[in-house]
This record gives sequence, C-alpha cells and structure tokens, in this order.
Amino acid sequence: MNRRPFARALLASAAIAAAVALAGCDADSISPNGRAQAPLSEKMVSELEAKQMDKGSPILVRIFKEEAELEVWKKDRAGEYALLKTYPICRWSGELGPKVKEGDRQAPEGFYTITPGQMNPNSSYYLAFNTGYPNAYDRSLGRTGSELMVHGDCSSRGCYAMTDEQIQEIYALARESFFGGQKAFQFEAFPFRMTAMNMAKHHNNPNMAFWKMLKVGYDHFEVSHQEPKVDVCEKRYVFDAVPPDGSTKPLNFSPRGACPVYQVAKDISGPAIEKRREDETKTAQYIAEGVRTVPIHTGVDGGMNPVFETALASHAVSDDNGRITMAAGNPVAPGYLPRNQKRPDAAVTIPVVPQQQVADAEPAPVVMANVPVPRAAPLAKEGEAPATQTTAANFFGIFGGAPAAQKPAEPVVEAAAPHASHTRTAAAKKKHPAYRTAAAHAPIRPVPQPAAPAPKAVAHNAPKPELKPALNAEPKPHVVEQAKSEPAAPRQAQVRTAYSGATTGSGSLLTGAQPMVPAGTFASRWQGVR
Repeated sequence: MNRRPFARALLASAAIAAAVALAGCDADSISPNGRAQAPLSEKMVSELEAKQMDKGSPILVRIFKEEAELEVWKKDRAGEYALLKTYPICRWSGELGPKVKEGDRQAPEGFYTITPGQMNPNSSYYLAFNTGYPNAYDRSLGRTGSELMVHGDCSSRGCYAMTDEQIQEIYALARESFFGGQKAFQFEAFPFRMTAMNMAKHHNNPNMAFWKMLKVGYDHFEVSHQEPKVDVCEKRYVFDAVPPDGSTKPLNFSPRGACPVYQVAKDISGPAIEKRREDETKTAQYIAEGVRTVPIHTGVDGGMNPVFETALASHAVSDDNGRITMAAGNPVAPGYLPRNQKRPDAAVTIPVVPQQQVADAEPAPVVMANVPVPRAAPLAKEGEAPATQTTAANFFGIFGGAPAAQKPAEPVVEAAAPHASHTRTAAAKKKHPAYRTAAAHAPIRPVPQPAAPAPKAVAHNAPKPELKPALNAEPKPHVVEQAKSEPAAPRQAQVRTAYSGATTGSGSLLTGAQPMVPAGTFASRWQGVR
C-alpha cells in the first residue's frame, strides 16, 4: 500500500492548522488565503532539474546579516547539499549579534529547526515561517522574545524581511520538501560569512566568543555539505556529536547540564579541524597587517541588501534618541504581491474637457420665456451708420403688430446683463451715443392702455450694413444718459430701442408713444392681441 499521498496530505493539514496560531512580525490579523499553495515557477523547476535536484528533496537555509543574503541549499541526487539560490534580504533590524531580550529589535543568530507547524500561510506579511527563537541554547541563557519570522514585505522588527515575491518561492520550496518527507529543515543565522577576513575585521567585537562557537557549525557544513547535528549542553552549542568508540549508550544532552562524553564524527572532525587552523592563521595574519576593523556599534538599525537600497532609494533617518534607521523613499516595497484585504481606493482622476469654440453653434436656450434672444450685431465703426436690427415689433408682428423692417433700428449690443444700478454717464467713457442692451433689467411699471403705436427713434441717413451675429462680442457696460432738468450744451440725441425702459425724471410718456415694457413680460407678449 502506498502511504505517500496520505503522508503528504497529513503534513499539509498539520502545517496549515498549526499556522493559525502564528503570525508575522507583530502581526495584527489572520485572514485565510490560498497564496501558500502557489506552485514553483517553471524557471525554478528547470533550475532544479539542471542541478540534479528533486522537487521534494530536503532543504537547508542560511542567512548572513552583514551581506544581507539568504541562501537556500537543497540536497541533490548525490546525497549532498548544494546551493540552489541566493536571495537578497530586503530588511533586517538591530545590530550584528544575537537577540537577547524581547523588544531589543535584534534579529536572532544561531541554529534553529523549522517544522511544518512553524510555517505560517496567513501571515500579515504575505507568507512567513517562525525561526523558532528562543531555542534550547537561547533559553539556557534566559533570553526572551517571540514571533521572530522570515517573512515577506520589506519591514522588520527583529525579523528577516524578504519581499512578498521571494518569500513565496522560499515558502514553496519548504512546502515541497515537507511533502517530500523532510520532517524539519535547519535554519542557520550568522552575523556574516565566517571567513578569515571577516573574523579579523570583527575580532574586537564582544560577541566574538559566541561567533567562534557558531563558526564550528559553519565549518562543519562547509567541509561536509551535510546538515550539522546540533545539541546544547553547558549553555553552548555542540555539533555532530556521537558516542565514543565502543559505547552503545545514547548521548543525553541538557542545555544547562554537563555535557556527556562524546566525540565528533570522524568524517567531519578531520576536515573541520584543518579548516579551522587555516582560518585562524589567516585571521591572525590579517590582524597583524592592521586590517581595518568594523565598528562595534554602527548606530544604524539593521541593514538592507544594496539591490533594495537602490530600488527603494533608502536613506538614513535619525530619531529623537539619536538612533539612525534606514528609511525608504519609495513607498511600494520591491516584489510586492497583492493581499486578500481591502486596498486603499485609487485616486479619482477627473478628466479635463478642453473648451471648444464652435463658430456656428447656437447657444443653449434659457428656459424663462418663449421669446427668442435677439442676436447681437457689432457696433458701427467710427464714420459708419449702425446696422439694421430687428425690433420688438418684428418679434410680435405675428400677433397684429406692424412690421418694422422698413425702419432702420439701432444696433443692440449683446452683453451679460448686469443690474441696472451699474450705470454711468456716456460722456465718462466715450463719445458714442448712449445705448441700452436688449437684456437690460428695467423696472416694471403699470402699463396703461396704449393709444396708438409709437414710432421708434432711429438714426437717419444711415446705410444698412449686412447683419452679422456677434457670438463672441465682448460685453459692453450698460450706460444711460443722466436726465437733466435744464437744457444743457448741445449733445448727441439719445437713441432708444424697443427694449429700452422709460425715461427717468419726467414721469410721463411722449405724446402718442406706446409704453415700453421689458421683452419677457406678459403684457409685452400679448398686447398685440388685445
């Protein structure tokens, strides 16, 4: 009976169920999603095949703070771990060195074990896995902290942020290794690549004793390409410990207790010891040559791979306590992938409609009365007579009024209709006769019964130029000639149109004249049928 499909389903169910209790770096919500089931890309599948690796073979993850890189190693068909891919870290927080207590913003350093239950498909930072801090070594020293993750996004508070796009692939590789039968994978976090040069640059750091201990496990992996076996006793790491020759008693390690009698596996101890001696010799030589050391405290909170520093245009920012952090100039994190949550509404862009001038277009009618608005004609130039213009009798001639086509009319200037109070004397501006526009607001007075049609005052001996609508005529101010009680110096005669109001001051009509009323009133529209 083939139990492989059953085991695959069981491991997937266990991973998802256990992850509900976990969150990303200080996560604030859990929301179900299917992004944890994203398959490996075709490019990654091709790369696995090219490196003679099976999709379900075991993996191992290493992180280097100073270089801001994460490595995924995978066991090939020869049975050794080989480097599959190196991912740039978008953000890690704190200084070089281990995490000691909750809230110190330090990202953990050491050897940790990741099980399916530590995989978090519902992280607020897209996807994540819990580093397992504090492990047995951290707890033996009384170190505190929780929920320290490797997750997506590009923000860190004691975690390693990889961007959404990269964590999706890393998560998928881990998922496939679990489906392939790996019960847990090893996560190794180092302050830097443990080379002789780097050890010399940091030789004066107070964490050097701790880092030398980590270097033993680092060297074991480098010489064997096998996952080092990690134990803790006497508050220190022990790597690849096996019972002494001839002993059949299993080793029992207690993190705070005394270490049992053990020896390092012979296939690893020899090459590892040789490598350590070579590195120590080179390190001493670099120090003697005066290699430039790295400051113990840089004053910078964490680091970022140069790839992302360029993409985010990051820059140093100092807070109130003098601590310097790296701030991103670009608000969108590299490799961002959509979440299953409400996104901010996009900015509404209101299109700007350009103004278009249509020469022959009719203006929109004003719904006030069924009286067409008279079209304006340009003012007569100096030395020319005003053009013939339609008067009120033309509009209402169909109701019995005599047509006024045989009499030339004074041109009417089309303009915006300001209030009648905005008037001034004609002499104050120009020498032209005073005009009133057809749309001028005149006060409404009682209309007495007309006696007879009144002739309209017109300009005599004036030629009749062709009537042209002045759609784009500039508005002219309304001017009326002020009434005078006594005769004044000779002046041009006042010309009145059918739309002009009554003359102020006399209080009476001209002999035989018909009263003038505004064009839009009831009386003006129906007086012809009375």
